[in-house]
Amino acid sequence: MRETDRLAPVAERAARWRRLVPDSVPAAGPDLMVALDIDGTLLTHDGGLGEEVRGAVTDLRASGAHVVLATGRSVQATIPVAVELGLTDGMMVCSNGAVCVRIDPQEELGYEITDVVTFDPGPALRLLRQELPDGLFAVEDLGRGYKVTAPFPMGELTGEVQIVPFEELLDAPATRVTLRAPHLDSSDFDALVDRIGLHGVGYAVGWTAWLDISPEGVNKASALEMLRGRLDIDPGATVAMGDGGNDLEMLEWAAHGVAMGNAGPHVHAVADAVTGEVLEDGAAVVLRALLER
Repeated sequence: MRETDRLAPVAERAARWRRLVPDSVPAAGPDLMVALDIDGTLLTHDGGLGEEVRGAVTDLRASGAHVVLATGRSVQATIPVAVELGLTDGMMVCSNGAVCVRIDPQEELGYEITDVVTFDPGPALRLLRQELPDGLFAVEDLGRGYKVTAPFPMGELTGEVQIVPFEELLDAPATRVTLRAPHLDSSDFDALVDRIGLHGVGYAVGWTAWLDISPEGVNKASALEMLRGRLDIDPGATVAMGDGGNDLEMLEWAAHGVAMGNAGPHVHAVADAVTGEVLEDGAAVVLRALLER
C-alpha cells in the first residue's frame, strides 16, 4: 500500500477538522512544541499503537517540531514508547513532571535524566495508610523501578519491583507515590484527598483505581514550561494532547490544548478542542492537521 493511501483516512479527517488547530498555532517546524500524553492518547488502553499515529509522530518530528512525550509513566516505561515512535532525540517528561529526560542513544541506557524534583513521602503515606490499610502502595525508585508494599497487577509497574515493609517507603525523598485501591473510583479518591487534607503535595487520579501523589506544584505543565524556556519556544507555539486527570494542567498550559474523545467531561472542559477517541486515531488527526497547514 502506498504511503499516501495509508494516510488518506486521517488526512481527510484532518482537512475536515481543521478547526482543531487555530490559525494562531504555527505550522509544523522548529518553532512548534507539541506535548503528547501516552496512555489513552497515543496508546490504546491495551498498549496498542496505531500505524497512523506512529506515522504522524514521525512526520511531525521530521518537520523539526519539538515532540515531547509527557506522561505519568516512569522513565523505564517511557523509553520503549519513544523507541516505538522512532524518537531518537529530544526531551521527555516522566512521573507527571517530577522527572525530565533527554533521549540519547549514545548513553548506556539510551537516555540522560536532566531534572528531578523530590518530596518527603512520609506524611502523605501515613495519612493514606490510616484511611486505606489494605491499599497497595508504591514509591518510585528512580532509575531502577519501584518499592511496593505488595505485588501490583501484572504489567502495571516496570523495572525492578521490590516488596518492602511499609515503613521503608517513608525513608527517602521520592518523585512519586502511588496508591492502588481497586474498590475505589475517581470520585472516591477526590473525596479521600479532601477528607484527609493532604498538604504540601499534588495529586492526580491515573484511572479508576490509581492515585498518584507528587511534589507540590509539580505536574506535566510545570516541567513543560521549563523545557519551553530552554528550547526558546514562544508560549503561543505550544500544543498539548491528553485524556486524563493528570493532563488538566498541561492542557491549560498549552496555547492550544486538545482533549481526546475518550477523556472525561472534566478534561473536555479545560481543553480548547476535542478530537476523536484513541481507538479512532484521534491524536493522528490533530498531528496531520498541524502538518498540513
